[in-house]
Amino acid sequence: MEYVTKEQIEAAYESFKGAVTHTPLQYDAYLSQKYQANVYLKREDLQKVRSFKLRGAYHAIQQRTTLELSRGVVCASAGNHAQGVAYTCREKQIQATIFMPTTTPQQKVSQVAFFGGDWVDIRLVGDNFDLSAQAAKEYATIQGMPFIDPFNDPAIIAGQGTVALEIMEDLQKLQVTPDLVVSAIGGGGLISGVSRYVKAVSPQTKVVGVEPKGATSMQAAFEAGHPVALDQIDKFVDGAAVKEVGNHNYVHAKAFVDQLIAIDEGQVCVTILELYSKQAIVAEPAGALSVAALEEMREAIKGKTIVCIISGGNNDSSRMAEIEERALIYQGLMNYFVIHFPQRPGALKEFVNDVLGPNDDITRFEYTKKINRGTGPVILGVLSKQTADLPDLFARMLAFDPNYIKLNEHPSLFTLLV
Repeated sequence: MEYVTKEQIEAAYESFKGAVTHTPLQYDAYLSQKYQANVYLKREDLQKVRSFKLRGAYHAIQQRTTLELSRGVVCASAGNHAQGVAYTCREKQIQATIFMPTTTPQQKVSQVAFFGGDWVDIRLVGDNFDLSAQAAKEYATIQGMPFIDPFNDPAIIAGQGTVALEIMEDLQKLQVTPDLVVSAIGGGGLISGVSRYVKAVSPQTKVVGVEPKGATSMQAAFEAGHPVALDQIDKFVDGAAVKEVGNHNYVHAKAFVDQLIAIDEGQVCVTILELYSKQAIVAEPAGALSVAALEEMREAIKGKTIVCIISGGNNDSSRMAEIEERALIYQGLMNYFVIHFPQRPGALKEFVNDVLGPNDDITRFEYTKKINRGTGPVILGVLSKQTADLPDLFARMLAFDPNYIKLNEHPSLFTLLV
């Protein structure tokens, strides 16, 4: 399998000039100070469809013949690739049938409809990307229509590689050579193109790929020596929740990526909130992966020049409550318990006065069952202001109920009860 060349990436860049935005590369003072490094953010969240996916989609569609395009195109996507295809098809007046998982955030579905207008037909099929992609490929075969793959296609890789072309050109104007370029990994289209171009023009620059811990499909491919399908994935980081990376993507990543990092979804949530509150950047979970990895690499990056690709900004506002809660749970500040209360007057007052600390707040209090025994189980949510208070809180909980259960430590119970 041949690698995409530097020249092919440059040709892709020239082919869609004007149609695709040259997004800003911004020095980030906050992150630079926090990590004692020089951190630049490549703002693909400011792309026309608010993600890098427009690049690959536009270029891949351009590579098809007029005859092929006359039949229309088909794609499958968790959202951002679909928006890229929709935008391109509206611009070029090509019909598109777009398959999306039923679990796709409504904001992304609405955006696809907005960008595509009358030129797109959206079909919600399958509980995850892989099932949706299977249905899309079958439909494309039956209808004799070209399938625009979201990542496993040299044309897609060349298009996504233009992100790195812009990064390196902009840094060259500043006479800066990056020590690291950090990119999210889903199916592998972005990391393939970025790593290929970076290594072609600056072999000493390290390329780091970042996956969510619940969907480490590239790491699994590295360990197996070929792409493999994960048995199950956490779909929270929906833009990177792919069960199996593409063959082309694996080959490129294996050759040109220096390091893979897996980041807890909780840390991703912390990063989303930090980007929003400190830099007014609205990043989707996959878009925040590269910045989330800085925490993991904190010691190794001191004094280094790092570029983090904010790959997308299509975050559904309805998910913010979940994001905030997951961030607090990850930081240890939000804890849920099953605790037995004496069924007598004053028990709750006693708990509040004797167990909760001055910085603790009850966020949930729910009897699961009322019975005629001396005690009854309660689902309890407690929000603390600082983790230093937790050991004393847990000790007082133990004194109040020696058999209490910390639901955060039991995922199945947590999912069932919370």
